[in-house]
Amino acid sequence: MKKAFTMIELVFVMVIVGILSAMIAPNFQGNSLREAADQVISHIRYTQHLAMMDDKYDPSDPNWFRKRWQMVFGTSAYTDGKIAYTIFADTASNHSGQADISEMAKNPLDITKRLSGGYSGTLHTSDSRATKEMNIGKKYGVISSTLSGGCNNSRISFDYLGRPFKGNLAGTSWTMPYQSNRLIHTQCKITLSDGSKNIIIAIEPETGYAHIL
Repeated sequence: MKKAFTMIELVFVMVIVGILSAMIAPNFQGNSLREAADQVISHIRYTQHLAMMDDKYDPSDPNWFRKRWQMVFGTSAYTDGKIAYTIFADTASNHSGQADISEMAKNPLDITKRLSGGYSGTLHTSDSRATKEMNIGKKYGVISSTLSGGCNNSRISFDYLGRPFKGNLAGTSWTMPYQSNRLIHTQCKITLSDGSKNIIIAIEPETGYAHIL
């Protein structure tokens, strides 16, 4: 009897195809800002996929919600002062909110690499384990990334239903809990800018659907 693909397998294939399209296929219009946005959207969907496949709920751990898969944007000496982003799950016992190498997602296109364009104190963008395309400052000329609307600060996470959660409040610890009161209720916007043009990525509440406005 011929086995059929499960829905999870089909979703996974779609996510991988999306990442391949964003990171490998040429953009004939030569719009580097749009290329950056397409890549970020693919990785948002992959972060959501990881969260749905890897439910972090643990009744024995009162801080289990801090382990959710998340995407964080930032600049540091480790990114050569350029905008980069990282996908990770904070599994350390102290839930520091900072990404260690072991906590970073593996690149499905090359498992020797991590899904990070560089992260402060952990992974330099020139390291062979970094996914250099995720340093969107270097790769695509992006000079700023701003989260607004339903989300804030520099990171976004997802739960096992794929619902998006906002990151920590400005000025608070990176360990701000991703509890139910952090659930995004209005459209989250991620604005990428190259200094002369902007492009806005929207993440819808509840579904976590990501698209370009």
